[in-house]
Amino acid sequence: MKPINVGLLGIGTVGGGTHAVLTRNQEEITRRAGRPIQIVAVADRNVERARELVGADVTVTDDAFSLVKDPNIDIIVELIGGYTTALDLVMMAIENGKHVVTANKALLAVHGNEIFAAAQRKGVMVAFEAAVAGGIPIIKALREGLSANRIQWLAGIINGTTNFILSEMRDKGLSFETVLKEAQRLGYAEADPTFDIEGIDAAHKATLMASIAFGIPVQFDKAHVEGISSLDAIDIKYAEQLGYRIKLLGIAKRQVNGVELRVHPTLIPTKRLIANVEGAMNAVLVQGDAVGATLYYGKGAGAEPTASAVIADLVDVTRLATADPQNRVPHLAFQPDQLSDLPILPLEEVETACYLRLRALDKPGVLADVTRILADLNISIEAMIQNEPAEGEDHADVVLLTHVAREKDINAAIHKIEALQSIHGKVTRIRMEALNG
Repeated sequence: MKPINVGLLGIGTVGGGTHAVLTRNQEEITRRAGRPIQIVAVADRNVERARELVGADVTVTDDAFSLVKDPNIDIIVELIGGYTTALDLVMMAIENGKHVVTANKALLAVHGNEIFAAAQRKGVMVAFEAAVAGGIPIIKALREGLSANRIQWLAGIINGTTNFILSEMRDKGLSFETVLKEAQRLGYAEADPTFDIEGIDAAHKATLMASIAFGIPVQFDKAHVEGISSLDAIDIKYAEQLGYRIKLLGIAKRQVNGVELRVHPTLIPTKRLIANVEGAMNAVLVQGDAVGATLYYGKGAGAEPTASAVIADLVDVTRLATADPQNRVPHLAFQPDQLSDLPILPLEEVETACYLRLRALDKPGVLADVTRILADLNISIEAMIQNEPAEGEDHADVVLLTHVAREKDINAAIHKIEALQSIHGKVTRIRMEALNG
């Protein structure tokens, strides 16, 4: 049978891994797909390096637009990244009737609605398993494996850089800045780590998962995003004492009046499996009404883990290339005319339990003032740690765990507590999730 011809845009870490795995496992992949899948052309700025990687049988160019216009290419694999040139290339590939496989979570989180609509009009597929959680097949699980379920919520450790940093801070008691430098030295963090440590990368991925889980348009601009750069090692220590671990979670929850979509550091009970995901590994926990809780765990980045997802998409597209477009799996799991208009809820309306740490003057009545403020706002306390002041100091840390309360009430309480003369500095607040199904 005629092979499927692939044009590869970008042959860096993931592109090189894709070529290597496709070449190494060619026979197995062909048996699965029903026909050979072959990379026939590569576009990369570093033409010489690209030629060394792919050999003489593959066309190599620095003109990516020539590939998306080439009538002999069936599928474009976009591994360039970014929002600008990648968008132009993807849209042109779709316009020219080519299927697209991409690992570009940022592009889809920001421009996904536009891209999917164009693909629907042209009758082509846009596959993006590699855009979320590397080699973990979470997109396929949400889109197909759990299609019988009304998905209630999902929570994921979906950024390996931040998980590595948090694991090291907990294990070694080091500061964020110290561990970040080590992560950069080891290659886990970029020279400019902003997208990772400020939660943006995780929010891109959470946005895509939320859209598939709940059948809503992609709405990255509505996500609440917090990173870990202001996290203090002392809070990780106190969390451990209370039976919790702190992870940067991407969370999406279905509520009656809308969808929660948020990324932030989160206390999770240590006994939960996801709390014990360490280092650069990823994990996503999904709660469905029929199946209950399911956990997906594995490598969230790297050349061959991500290539595994890229090639899985190539196999899917190859199998379905000749199918009636109306009978393919929809991009966002639900039929395009059946997407819901459930809004993304503002954070002020979200309800969570919270960890609060404050520096309080060591004198009678201070805690009574704090608990009175909380009680007036219907916030109850679940647990507390009260330390003695260090020698020569008159303030000490007080840590409170609250029961579930509305975000805006917690905000009001923090504002009033910080205004007390007996409280020094800002109150540290970290949200909590039970994740108990």
